Amino acid sequence: MSKRNLRIIFMGTPDFAVETLKTLIENNYNIVGVITSPDKPAGRGKKIQQSAVKKFALQKELKILQPTNLKNPDFIEQLRKLNADLQVIVAFRMLPEIVWDMPKLGSVNLHASLLPQYRGSAPINWAIINGEKKTGVSTFFLKHKIDSGDIIFQEKIIIDEADNFETLHDKLMNVGAKLMLKTLNAIEQNNYPKVEQKKLLNKSNEIKTAPKIFKQDCKIDWNNDVKNIFNFVRGLSPYPAAFTEIISADNKKLSLKIFKTLPIFEKHSFMQGKIISDNKNYLKIAVKDGFISIEELQLQDKKRHNTKELLRGFKIENYSIL
Repeated sequence: MSKRNLRIIFMGTPDFAVETLKTLIENNYNIVGVITSPDKPAGRGKKIQQSAVKKFALQKELKILQPTNLKNPDFIEQLRKLNADLQVIVAFRMLPEIVWDMPKLGSVNLHASLLPQYRGSAPINWAIINGEKKTGVSTFFLKHKIDSGDIIFQEKIIIDEADNFETLHDKLMNVGAKLMLKTLNAIEQNNYPKVEQKKLLNKSNEIKTAPKIFKQDCKIDWNNDVKNIFNFVRGLSPYPAAFTEIISADNKKLSLKIFKTLPIFEKHSFMQGKIISDNKNYLKIAVKDGFISIEELQLQDKKRHNTKELLRGFKIENYSIL
């Protein structure tokens, strides 16, 4: 089946998905419909925002559907009328069987990990938080259990120590778009592997998951060691952002988001969580095997700054870690 004849429905919501959709269009694939999340209020002003995928699809004049309920009979009927041969899913929500099983060639998902490792909604964050040295992307056919279908292709990449969530996200986004293109080319030619995920494991492999990250999960535990705190901060930077709370002598509490740190492995006699600063150039926190030097941060209700900028107008010595 040629690209022109292969009818594809694309499903996705964030920027991560846009690159794949863009790549497929640039390579002349026939996108007959785009399914994305409904518009919703966001930000302080609660203005109605469109998804990144919708904005791109509007530019390309593609047909767009935004169902609130993926089992709604009207939506299912609209989907059937598009008569897709294949569905491509990138960073979208969980699909009911009536949706993913509809196209004759199936539904192909792009996931930002080397499955079966890091199944779940936050694989990029958790790979960094857990100190992994490599990760990658996988394409696979959807089936009942989330992120568990047969693998088509995978591509590995190295996680640099300088990577945070943002930089690794962009690397995987670009590699993933190319991998999906390779996947569709193989499906067109009816020449592709289908590997059960259990065959990619051996007895020594521990399955690591990537559950959704909530605000309360982002609080830094200063009882942890240098390496784990360093990885925790970069795995959440810039979003949703690791944070701590500080308190003044008069009981004023403030939240402090931390975006960038440097690890310092050094023996000391300070209490864990002790704030150490010259009030001009540096700010570091004592932990059990060294210090966490804070390089970029954001005080509650203030803008993001580097440490020197913050210390010009804020007396950190008046506070301690809560």
